[in-house]
Amino acid sequence: MKKIYRFVFMLNFMALNTFAQENFAFKNPNLTTEQRVHDLVSRMTIDEKISQLMDSAPAIKRLGVPEYNWWNESLHGVARAGYATVFPQSISIASSWDRQLVFDVASAISDEARAKHHEYLRRGQHGMYQGLTFWSPNINIFRDPRWGRGHETYGEDPFLTGQLGLNYVNGLQGTDKKYLKVIATAKHYAVHSGPEPSRHQFNAEASDVDLYETYLPAFRTLVKEGHVYSVMGAYNRFRGESASASPFLFHILRNDWGFKGYIVSDCGAVTDIWKYHKITSDEASASALAVKEGLDLECGSSFKSLKEALDRKLLTESDIDTTLKRLFTARFKLGMFDPEEIVPYAQIPYSVNNNPAHEWLARVASQKSIVLLKNQNQTLPLSKNIKTIAVIGPNANDIQSLWGNYSGIPSNPITVLKGIQNKLEPNAKVLYAKGTDLAKGVPEMKTIPSVYLQNGNGIQGLTGEYFDNNNWEGKPLFTRIDDNIDFHWDMNTPDPRMKMGNYSVRWTGYIVAPKTGTYNISEWSKPFMTIEIETGKISGGKNNHHPRIRAQKMELEAGKKYKIEVKYQNFYGDAIAQLLWSEPKEDMLKEAVQTANEADAVVLVLGLNERLEGEEMKVEADGFEGGDRTSLNLPANQEELMKAIKATGKPVILVLINGSALSINWANDAIPAILTAGYPGQQGGNAIADVLFGDYNPAGRLPVTYYKSTDQLPPFENYDMKGRTYRYFDKKPLYPFGFGLSYTQFKYSNIQIPNNINAEKDFKISVDVTNTGDRDGDEVVELYLKDEKASTPRPIVQLEGFERINLKKGETKTVSFTISPRQLSLINKKGQRVVEPGWFTISVGGKQPDGSKDNQNGRFNITGKTVVLEK
Repeated sequence: MKKIYRFVFMLNFMALNTFAQENFAFKNPNLTTEQRVHDLVSRMTIDEKISQLMDSAPAIKRLGVPEYNWWNESLHGVARAGYATVFPQSISIASSWDRQLVFDVASAISDEARAKHHEYLRRGQHGMYQGLTFWSPNINIFRDPRWGRGHETYGEDPFLTGQLGLNYVNGLQGTDKKYLKVIATAKHYAVHSGPEPSRHQFNAEASDVDLYETYLPAFRTLVKEGHVYSVMGAYNRFRGESASASPFLFHILRNDWGFKGYIVSDCGAVTDIWKYHKITSDEASASALAVKEGLDLECGSSFKSLKEALDRKLLTESDIDTTLKRLFTARFKLGMFDPEEIVPYAQIPYSVNNNPAHEWLARVASQKSIVLLKNQNQTLPLSKNIKTIAVIGPNANDIQSLWGNYSGIPSNPITVLKGIQNKLEPNAKVLYAKGTDLAKGVPEMKTIPSVYLQNGNGIQGLTGEYFDNNNWEGKPLFTRIDDNIDFHWDMNTPDPRMKMGNYSVRWTGYIVAPKTGTYNISEWSKPFMTIEIETGKISGGKNNHHPRIRAQKMELEAGKKYKIEVKYQNFYGDAIAQLLWSEPKEDMLKEAVQTANEADAVVLVLGLNERLEGEEMKVEADGFEGGDRTSLNLPANQEELMKAIKATGKPVILVLINGSALSINWANDAIPAILTAGYPGQQGGNAIADVLFGDYNPAGRLPVTYYKSTDQLPPFENYDMKGRTYRYFDKKPLYPFGFGLSYTQFKYSNIQIPNNINAEKDFKISVDVTNTGDRDGDEVVELYLKDEKASTPRPIVQLEGFERINLKKGETKTVSFTISPRQLSLINKKGQRVVEPGWFTISVGGKQPDGSKDNQNGRFNITGKTVVLEK
């Protein structure tokens, strides 16, 4: 009887507890957000408060607050959360110079983000890469092409970066008056662009002129115009202060710009404050400093020491409440405490993810991002009547070269080879040869074929033991023979009885090499996989933060059995487990030359990928260090391949897959047609084929300068803008910022410029653009200003307007630009932002002003007294 009473009591207690939770004031969606946040925070203990200030925030069950992980990524598609549409990398889509395209892509990304988030919730998941707070876009200025993360940005220009970043934020965060669709994060605030190997202890210095005219404008645009709700601090110091605890930078953000959202640290940056920057002596003092200066959320775990910091009176509970309220305001704005039926974005169905419409948008985005750099004697477009074409190069059929870092996984990636096959077969023969590795010591990795794997009984394949826990504990749930290790489980698990985030797999058996030689063996996994082979060498490791292939060289004898054990753990969705290798190669160069000789023309696909340039990573190849580059040249083995293919005498078209500028001086002299597709996303191969064969007329423009060599640049570590980017570069580049060719021609005429400008009012400039060629096509209209009578040194020229338009052959359109006083301003010797009396020259055309008659040029005067603006 007592047991029955106890059972009834527990049921009543649970019911009362649930009733109490449901009747907390913060659960009432009719109250204001401020009221709800105040009520919730007032109910929390100090330990509960501190627990919510880190990226992995645990549930507070007594209050009905669910677990939440703040870390998610969406740089060019929802990343690390299963199959998703993969759009062109940021630097690639920047080549489109198309605001509307960036908005449309971001809207598609946020649709998929919402759909995935709610599907994860339905499965009881609250982990990393499953939330609604996205750490994108990266709007740092790509000031130096050696920076390995530059391909995450929108280029080297503050105005272009600000405009594209603004549209990305608007597409992510949505248009609802009450709820945010997702939260975008402008990063890395503010003076941050390498070097990667020293980012945890580096101190950046920049003048007020460079700070306010180059490094800050894009952040200001996203805060004041885009109302971005999150900003991420950088790892490095600026002027001696940690960018994650900077009173100077945070004052600008909150006080000067009126930022109302929350500030998040880059991952581990609070630890850097004391451990590497030596600003404070220990973790507690570093954490207290960060909170008191305005950092709200730590990616990391140093904030656990805030209890100690409170005991030492380094901060107060009120300081913690301030930051905590900002974080919960964000969660309420996302609708996390409201019924799904009243949150409009919660209604987006999971079927929107990776749908055909998004796949087509990815193709359009890639088409618009392709830049035609050279087209001597109208080599392009190629005729579809070609009989035999050779597609050669390390990037010709490499899926990984399509996307760049911070990427999702596409379900149907199209390489350049596949795109050309789609375009021509079966009416033409499409030949393929790799020709060389991406770089010496960086081989292409492929899934180890089943025929080279054996289990303990000599049966082909490996023995897989599948556990319903993530530590290989106890008896396996089941055991089976897997032909090889090549699994993309996406948001699912290997078996319905397994739960996402709580399973593990162990494969055992033998590798039997087909020939004697040096093999590179590696894994590609999310999140965690290790490999141990009988030789005693181990590769693999934690890949959940920045997944990339890491290979271990091993000498294997033909026919000999080598014992292998591979262990995989799963802690969240986006489950991938692959066992990879590269076999000893024959003479790939010879094979490529033979292939070229059999063809009527060659498409040579060279460049880089995320295995060479990226975030703080180990690369053992000449010209690369720590993720950055020490040379702007193509890897030497690729140069050798290019010269050998050119020597065959066959027509050669060079396609570059690259995230940063390349000094392709020899190619520019010797190859008749060159285009760059950046990292073009999942539909890159189809889009490139569309351009090569004339089904799409290219109109992309470079968002960065292509220099002739690093000899033209100042030292990488120097953050002074002098001599950097088109705005301050006084030498002749290989290809200038804003450059790009078309298959048609455009003429500019009838520029309209006011004679005298009021320094306190907007004004308009217009120009007529005519398609004078024989093809329809897009044109990017670029407007540049030059301050001709400034009191301080000014940029040589600077972009202040752009518009991408479509013109039928023979069609004319009038394009208008609105110029604001701020676009005419400068930082004077007193440190003020002012518009001075004087005069500007103006140039409008399809490129930078270069002295030719292609652009429409003019001038205007600014009259009156000096006007002081907000800095």
